[in-house]
Amino acid sequence: MTARERLRRTFARAGVAVVDGPPAAGTVVLALAGWVFDESLIAALVKRPGALLVAEDGTPVAVHVEANRVTEAAAALERGEEPAGLERLSLGDLAYNAALRKREPPVLVRLTPENVRAVEARTFAGSYKGVTDLVTKYWWPRPARIVTRWCAVAGLRPNHVTFIGFLFVLAAFWLFWRGQFGLGLVCAWIMTFLDTVDGKLARVTLTSSAIGNIFDHGIDLVHPPFWWWAWYVGCFGVAVAPDLAGLSLAVILAGYVLQRAEEGVFMRRFGFHIHSWRPFDSFFRLITARRNPNLLILTPAWAIGLPKAGFYLVALWTAISLVVHAVQLAQAFAMPRARVVSWLSL
Repeated sequence: MTARERLRRTFARAGVAVVDGPPAAGTVVLALAGWVFDESLIAALVKRPGALLVAEDGTPVAVHVEANRVTEAAAALERGEEPAGLERLSLGDLAYNAALRKREPPVLVRLTPENVRAVEARTFAGSYKGVTDLVTKYWWPRPARIVTRWCAVAGLRPNHVTFIGFLFVLAAFWLFWRGQFGLGLVCAWIMTFLDTVDGKLARVTLTSSAIGNIFDHGIDLVHPPFWWWAWYVGCFGVAVAPDLAGLSLAVILAGYVLQRAEEGVFMRRFGFHIHSWRPFDSFFRLITARRNPNLLILTPAWAIGLPKAGFYLVALWTAISLVVHAVQLAQAFAMPRARVVSWLSL
């Protein structure tokens, strides 16, 4: 899309009406359409009347001013000058992104015909969460960028990709249940890849929606225990006996639910993700017993002909991760609430 269209979508998502002329009263946000803005920058500017946003080199690029100052402010921006009397906001002031759990300068780049692909790459990188699992963080970015661009050019929406991923969720469950672990793992890994693509597609094209967010995160939240249950059935049969296998299944299912509950308690109490609290917590998110790290255990176990051993290892790692999260939660509640803040926001 053009920078102008991207800016229009950004304003709309920030709840700001895009109009042809200034209103008679109130405040107005102005931005130079030749620049590509991270969505968080416009959202922050909308909340701060009397503010001026400057680029990394100090160039003024956007303002939030009273309606009676629109003409003056627009002329100053077009000349590359700062309107007088405004609070100056730099990229460093707005570097912490709580939604994506990372601290880095937001995207703010002048768009030219020569740097379109570079801006695309920078925008895609900016859509990534800073704290996530090691597969999503280190393996998927390059192929996901290629596929995300294909989807954007083809006109696919994020919900289309999410629905295709959901079909692979069902396929992996059925194949695990039947003991066809190899094909099931192929479907599972494709789903995890599409789970990366749909979120990035939503962020870079500014087409995410509340329904899409519920659909995507609802699938992510619900399906992993069903996969591990199906893996159990594929290895040991439908009946659950009070033996080591049955105990392992109970640990995996209960451990998953309790870990998510621990994360929810932390979020409700302190207002941010437990994985964003300290550097160790962010590191542990790379490997904690979630879907992708568990698949990294099951895949080589199947490859060497030991799917049952992989299942037991997932149970062990789930138990260890549950204990780690419990310790994190206990440590947080033992501290004064005001001292529990994300290290990424400091």
